[in-house]
Amino acid sequence: MDFNKFLSEKRIAVPTPENVADENGNCYFGTFTEEFKRMDFLKVNRPSALPNLFNKAKLTLWEATEVNFGEFVLLTAVCDMALFGTALTVLYDTRTKKCLSWQEMLFPASKAVISENLINGAETYSDGKKVHVRYINNFQDGEAIVSGCASDKKAGDIEYRVRLKRVSKPSIVNIPFGKNRPLYSQKDLFAVEGYVEVNGERFHADSATTAIIDDHRGYYPRKAHYDWVTTMGKKEIDGKEQYFGFNLTRNQSINQDDYNENLIWFEGDSTLLTPVVFQHETDKLWHVTDDHGMVDLTFDIGDEFLMKLNVGVVRIDYHITFGKLSGYVCDPRGNKYILDGMNGVGEDKSLVF
Repeated sequence: MDFNKFLSEKRIAVPTPENVADENGNCYFGTFTEEFKRMDFLKVNRPSALPNLFNKAKLTLWEATEVNFGEFVLLTAVCDMALFGTALTVLYDTRTKKCLSWQEMLFPASKAVISENLINGAETYSDGKKVHVRYINNFQDGEAIVSGCASDKKAGDIEYRVRLKRVSKPSIVNIPFGKNRPLYSQKDLFAVEGYVEVNGERFHADSATTAIIDDHRGYYPRKAHYDWVTTMGKKEIDGKEQYFGFNLTRNQSINQDDYNENLIWFEGDSTLLTPVVFQHETDKLWHVTDDHGMVDLTFDIGDEFLMKLNVGVVRIDYHITFGKLSGYVCDPRGNKYILDGMNGVGEDKSLVF
């Protein structure tokens, strides 16, 4: 089946403006070919109902990485939520179906330092005491370095350093959540060199180890929710083991057909996917589909990292999930890619902010 007829022309990547917004603070929305040199989100004009002087208090920024080592999956992130920040590292063991986690809340939020862009060595890092995460971003060359360490009485000790090299086309979108309310995301698929050491045991990346970096900036509505699931790894395509991954998200885009970030990554290429919906059949079983038959997958969750926060005006119910996938995704020409047994990472996040 030819699925191209279901894909909006607005999803086709166009040349990237220098900045995410023009001189009047009006955002450029759509899908783009390369990194923004400038990301002046604080200068966006009236992204919410509040005056512009409240932009800093409404802007959320983060950079996160998921690394699939096969036997385990590493997730590490730095997040600035304006009122506070967080540094997070989670390790999911696919054999035991259990997570170890290390988290530090950062006060003030300025201790979560998010890079001004993703090029020319710009750095993201956590300036805390317990959980250290650092990114050195050179996406203009398709490269990044991610490193960190943490210690906790319950989880023990972790240290990691990975060098990433892009192996597919980037996914760069700026999605409208309102008239001039942006939610920007760049996600890239990478080959991996390096290691992670957990409680004295060191694991080295091999030729199948694969990673995704997710850089994410924008203005969520007061009440926000999104679902997300991804995979990254290698699978046999046309008789050859190749890098492969996908990204599927359902968020509060005002037009899901024209503005979403759903795609398949192939080695050296990528193809678009249609909007999807998430059905949470149980807490441990998700079903993700679209309206046209491009996507039909099941996510069987082994364990999760849970962050719950209720401090009056701010409430967070955040599930980072890990498990196994089954089902398929199709490219626009109708070729089907079976996902059975691949490691999956997901999020189910609700905010009042």
